[in-house]
Amino acid sequence: MQKTIDTETMITDADRWRARDLAVLWHPCTQMREHPDTLPLLPIARGDGAWLVGHDGRRYLDAVSSWWTNLFGHAEPRIADAIARQARTLEQVILAGCSHEPAVELAERLLALAPRQPGREPLAKVFYADNGSAGVEVALKMAFQWHRNRGDLRRTKFVALENGYHGETLGALAVGDIPLYRRVYAPLLAEALFTPSPDAYLARPGQSAAGHAEDAADALARLLDEHVGEICALILEPRVQCAGGMRMHDPAYLRRARELCDVHGVFLIADEIAVGFGRTGTMFACEQSGVMPDLLCLSKGLTGGFLPLAAVLATQEIYDGFLDDSRERAFLHSHSYTGNPLACAAALASLDIFATDDVLARNRATAATMTALAAPLASHPQVADVRQAGMIVAFELAQGGDKRMPFDPAHRIGLRAYRAALERGVLLRPLGDVLYWMPPYCIDDAQLALLAETTRAAIDEATACA
Repeated sequence: MQKTIDTETMITDADRWRARDLAVLWHPCTQMREHPDTLPLLPIARGDGAWLVGHDGRRYLDAVSSWWTNLFGHAEPRIADAIARQARTLEQVILAGCSHEPAVELAERLLALAPRQPGREPLAKVFYADNGSAGVEVALKMAFQWHRNRGDLRRTKFVALENGYHGETLGALAVGDIPLYRRVYAPLLAEALFTPSPDAYLARPGQSAAGHAEDAADALARLLDEHVGEICALILEPRVQCAGGMRMHDPAYLRRARELCDVHGVFLIADEIAVGFGRTGTMFACEQSGVMPDLLCLSKGLTGGFLPLAAVLATQEIYDGFLDDSRERAFLHSHSYTGNPLACAAALASLDIFATDDVLARNRATAATMTALAAPLASHPQVADVRQAGMIVAFELAQGGDKRMPFDPAHRIGLRAYRAALERGVLLRPLGDVLYWMPPYCIDDAQLALLAETTRAAIDEATACA
C-alpha cells in the first residue's frame, strides 16, 4: 500500500530546516538580510537528474546547473559509484612528495584532451588546486614568478578584460572588473590593466560581433604597446564572460590576443572554469578560435559537479622556468587537498561519460532545441537581446527592449523574475537583469519546454509593473 504524504508535515519540516539554517549559516554571494522573506531560501533534500527536490517535496528544474558545475545531472550513478570505490581505497594523501593513480591518470587525460595549436608545443604539465579562484591564483603566480625567475623584475602587471570575472580571492579579484565584487576590496588589490571587452552586446549599431572583436583587439594592441616589458600575462574568459552577464564575443578576439601576446612576450591565461567541458559546443572554448593558451584554468564541471577540484595546465616552457637548485625558485604554492583522490576519481568518471556517451553530439542537438525555444523570446517587448553559445542562452532585459534603457536597479527585475520562476518550479539565478539558461546536459525536451514557458512567464511578471 502506497504511503500517503502528509503535506502539512512536509511543509513544517521545510520551515524547520529554514530556521535551523538561518540560525547558523552565512550564505555565499547573499545579502543575508534578504532571507527569509525577500529572497526565498530553498532547503534541498536531494537531487534527481535535472531536478532538485526540496524538503517540502517540491521539485525545481535546475536551470543553472547549481552554479554552472553540474554536467550530467544530480546523483549521476556512474560518478557516485566511482567516488565510493575510491573512498574504500584511498581518500586523501599529501601530494607533496607522494603520488597516486587518480591524480596521474587525470593529468594524462586532461593533457590529451587540451586545446592544441599548430606550431606550438602542447600543454605538458598539470597543477591541481581545490576551486576555480584558487586555480586562477595558481596561474597568476606562475606567470609572475616565471618572469622573475628569469631576472625580469619589470614584468609585474596583468592585463584583463573589462567586465571580466575570475573569482573572489584577492589575486583573482585584482584581475576582475565587476564593481559589485571588486569595489570594497580595491585597496587590497594588486594593480591590473583593463582593456575593452570584445562583448558583442557593445557593438555599434550595424557592426558585427567579429567587427567589434577586432576593434577590441586593436585596443589591446595599443595597451600592450604602451606597457612594453611590464606585463606578465593576459587573462580572459574565452567566448563568454559569465558572471559579467553571460556576455559573448566572437572567436576572432582570442586569435588576435594570442598573436599579440606572442609579439610582446606575454603569457595567455585562458579561464575556462565556467565554459570548459562542452558548455559552449566544443570541449574547450579555446578550440573555436584554434588557439592554445600558455596556462589553462579548469574547475566547476571538471568533476561533473560532484566535488571541488581545479586544474591548471601549463606549457613545458613554464614548467622548466621553475627548475633550479634554489628552492626559492620552485613553485611553492600548495593546498592541503591538492589532487584529492576522491575528486580526481569523480573527474575521471566524468571524462569516461564524455568518452562513452558522445556528450558533445548530444549537446549540439540540445543546443539546437534551446535555440528554437529561445527564438520567440527575442520579440518580447522587454527583451533587448537573446544570445547563445552552445548550451548557454542569455536574455538581456531592458525597458522597451532598448539596450540603451536598462531598468532602474531599484525595481529589482531580476529578483522578481527569480521569484516568479520558483513559483513555477524552475530555479533561475539572474545576473542583474540578465536571465540565462545553463542547464545540466541531461535535460530533455519536455524540461526545456517547461524552462522556456517559465522564462516567458517570469519576464512578463517581473516587468509588468516596471
